[in-house]
Amino acid sequence: MPAPVYIISRVADPIFAVFIGVSAAALRINREEKEKGRTTQEIFQIARRRLGLTSTAKSS
Repeated sequence: MPAPVYIISRVADPIFAVFIGVSAAALRINREEKEKGRTTQEIFQIARRRLGLTSTAKSS
C-alpha cells in the first residue's frame, strides 16, 4: 500500500484547510458588506457584536 500523500504534513494539512476556509469566508463577507456601503470599521464592529466580544456596559 502506498504511503499517504500530504501537501504540508499530516498535522498541518487540516490546520491549513481551516485557515483557507476561514479566510475565504472573511473575504466574501467583507466584499458583500462593502457592496452594501459599509466601511471596514463598521464590519468589524458588527462582527464583534455578533460574537459577543464587546462589552455592553456603558461608562458614564
